[in-house]
Amino acid sequence: MGRGGAPKDRGDGPDRKCIATGEVQPKYGLIRFVVGPDRQIVPDILGKLPGRGIYVSADRAAIDKAARKGLFARSAKSPVKVPDNLIDEVETQLARRVVDLISLQRKAGKAVAGFEKVKTWLQMEEAEVLIQAVDGSGRGKSKLSTPHYGSYIGWLTADELGLAFGRQTVIHGALASGGLTQRVVEEAQRLKGVRVNEGGKGHPKG
Repeated sequence: MGRGGAPKDRGDGPDRKCIATGEVQPKYGLIRFVVGPDRQIVPDILGKLPGRGIYVSADRAAIDKAARKGLFARSAKSPVKVPDNLIDEVETQLARRVVDLISLQRKAGKAVAGFEKVKTWLQMEEAEVLIQAVDGSGRGKSKLSTPHYGSYIGWLTADELGLAFGRQTVIHGALASGGLTQRVVEEAQRLKGVRVNEGGKGHPKG
């Protein structure tokens, strides 16, 4: 059960508090960090590294605040080293995680790529998630619509989607319901929070 007696959406264990914002939320909306053997702060995207977890909202500004204001050391109750490229490392690992999950869905027959295949899945209501490359043509992307009650992911690059689908580049992709699709959506939302577009702000589409 969640706060207020409401049932929790996911069985990921108790909610966690962000050390930067003070907000309490489910773990899948946060990034877990641990203190490594050399006292360096390490992102734990999969949530499996040993040690006491330190949680920060999946948000670029929150991670930056935690790094700049010594909040990791305060939470760890001891001096720690925070890498200069910590946010970029979090983004890289999250992007890799989303790509890997989409790839697994493709191998399970629950993901397709290419304008015509995606269009067909949307028309047949097979698609639950529409994925489009952030660097794809706006005109081409506007011809496909997010599934009714479905989700949209629009902040992966064509190269990243290419990796997920075993091609050089991919502009349009879609995921069917079931399997790892919900996990893809959650991990993509975490990535959206830490990724910036060319204008220096989080991508507005979602």
